[in-house]
Amino acid sequence: MTRDPRHDILFEPIQIGPKTLRNRFWQVPHCNGAGSDRPGFQAMHRGMKAQGGFAAVFTEVCMVAPDSDSMPWVGSKLIDQGDIQNLRLMTDEAHRHGCLAGVELTHGSSFCFNAETRMPNRAPSQIPNEMEGMSSARAMSHSDIRKMQRDHVDAALRAREAGFDLLTVFCGLATVPNYFLYPWNNKRTDEYGGNFENRARFTVELMQMLREEITDCAIGIRFPIDTLDAPFGYGDLGIRAEEEGMKFVALLDDLVDYWDINIGTLNWGEDAGSSRFFEANHEAPYTRHAKQVSKKPIINVGRFTDPDVMVKAITSGQCDIIGMARPSIADPFLPNKIKEGRYEDIRECIGCNVCVSRWEKGGPPIWCTQNTTAGEEYRRGWHPEIFVPTRNAEPAVMVIGAGPAGLECAMVLGKRGYETVQLVDAQPAVGGHLNWVTQLPGFGTWKRVTDWRKTQLSLHTHVGIELNTRLGIDDILNYGAQHVIFATGSSWDTTGMSGPIHDYIRGADASKPEIVTPDQYARDGKPVGKRVVVIDHDAYYMGSAVAIDLAQKGHEVVYLTHNESVGPYLRYTLEEQRVHMKLMELGVELLPLQFAVSVEGGKVTSVNKWTAEETEIPYDSVLMVTYRKSECALYDQLQAQPERLKEAGITSIHLIGDAHTPGMIAQATFSGARLAREFDTEDPDTHQPFIRERRLVGATEDDYQLGARTLSMAMARGK
Repeated sequence: MTRDPRHDILFEPIQIGPKTLRNRFWQVPHCNGAGSDRPGFQAMHRGMKAQGGFAAVFTEVCMVAPDSDSMPWVGSKLIDQGDIQNLRLMTDEAHRHGCLAGVELTHGSSFCFNAETRMPNRAPSQIPNEMEGMSSARAMSHSDIRKMQRDHVDAALRAREAGFDLLTVFCGLATVPNYFLYPWNNKRTDEYGGNFENRARFTVELMQMLREEITDCAIGIRFPIDTLDAPFGYGDLGIRAEEEGMKFVALLDDLVDYWDINIGTLNWGEDAGSSRFFEANHEAPYTRHAKQVSKKPIINVGRFTDPDVMVKAITSGQCDIIGMARPSIADPFLPNKIKEGRYEDIRECIGCNVCVSRWEKGGPPIWCTQNTTAGEEYRRGWHPEIFVPTRNAEPAVMVIGAGPAGLECAMVLGKRGYETVQLVDAQPAVGGHLNWVTQLPGFGTWKRVTDWRKTQLSLHTHVGIELNTRLGIDDILNYGAQHVIFATGSSWDTTGMSGPIHDYIRGADASKPEIVTPDQYARDGKPVGKRVVVIDHDAYYMGSAVAIDLAQKGHEVVYLTHNESVGPYLRYTLEEQRVHMKLMELGVELLPLQFAVSVEGGKVTSVNKWTAEETEIPYDSVLMVTYRKSECALYDQLQAQPERLKEAGITSIHLIGDAHTPGMIAQATFSGARLAREFDTEDPDTHQPFIRERRLVGATEDDYQLGARTLSMAMARGK
């Protein structure tokens, strides 16, 4: 395979101050749940991208002082010598693969709750924080300002000692520099408030201090060049790209070696835009302004996965370096695959923002729908491109169900060298529920989950695929497989059982013509009437997705939910606001805080969650989004017949994905990968112990390795 010459520009080295970037691929700062307290996790997650060809890899936000405590959110810290020791593991791993290591120096000011340190906050002005209502701050005196600047410089010096090559001062989202810069936050009347030059003074002085003390690292700024109009940003109380955004870049250009440019505010869904609402490179209209006034290399983000789009961003004068967060999570080896011309192997980000949701939930380890090894590089020893060969390739394995879990499981088994793997599905195409979900408005990129795995099965395995085949018990017993894996998925409940009330919604029976479930509607085409009441007792995207689809097709839609808003998990994926706005734009009537209790006589009766007041809503049809039931009847029946399994020569049966427990797609793909990677262990249904980075009394480095005695779950028994 040969790289397209058009993409050669992506592999040209670039000088970044005193450092040389080996190509134009830059993993921008993003959170992964490691911080500096899980150094192995941090090092191997970033190091995997370095191995995959990225020229620079960064930490997430890295707090510079004890009073910048982001708990419960997990960020890095460079506060003391222990942090230096832990983060040096990351820089060593990056350097081992010829990659520059970067750090994002951050002070969260009044946004920080300081839940661990219990220290009071410092901010430009004593004004409530719009995102953390229980957090306040003292307005900084001149001596406080000098101390704050010194905290940044000292943290930069610690970063250099830890081996970092690239020192980014974070001047965006909730940070001290932007709290000085934005009139939204800065209400000062001295030389640090008022006009633009005064509001930028803190950052100018800080960069001058850094330049005086550090000459052997590249120093840059991560800067949202446009804080956007309301309701997404601060309007005239923020900054706009063509005005103060460009002025800020021009003012500080001589003090930096690079600019990492993005957009937005604490409502960062406009930056890390979900694919439901944003195309790749959607920030270009704003970010290209930086190139007009800067002589330094510019990094942009925009969910870049297509090398042609990357090249155009560079050759059009928009930027010099391709910044990636989510695409680097989905495929840490994306640069090498482009370099080697292996375009069909690129595991493209689908823009679902499940990775983002992990930070928004407080920072547990990162998940990725596409890359099942994300977050597992250190603790489970998983590699996205390398698969431990099986010790016994001969047994025949049948995977029943070709949805996300089944596709992933069959692919990994095939890549591990199992010689006879058959993937069987009753439908005419692989993909499971994604075949109809991806037809809903905004979900087209989710088809990449299916497409990539289908391509991998074709190119890199000998797995057989058998479609249009619905198996019964006797079919399975006579198939000839020694191992059977059930990935038969789940379906939306048709009986009206509701999770929030733990009882049946009276009359809500989807065997009736006027009652319909999401899969009956979107997959099977069951007709619905003019006025449709969507009962959403789920927590994620489905209720709002079908409501939008119905409204776009001309139906009169009422959206009823027990939640306060549309799908509470959408807040974590940064989609809540856009979804809510879309529903309102389409004229959908929103009824939050309502439990549906009956669907009878052409009326939905609901009860207010707080007041218990009843409401009646007339309907022609009702679309129930309650909960999903595992389709596991075949597995359950066979598990109850061990004698028949033995007679048929079936030595094991397994249950994965939604067939085991309904969840998001990231859990389904992980479930399939986990079983396949651990398939030849003694008990593959039980997860193998993984490294837990926590303090161990009397520990040595040997205790933080897979297989360590401290990971054993066996009980020590006395005589």
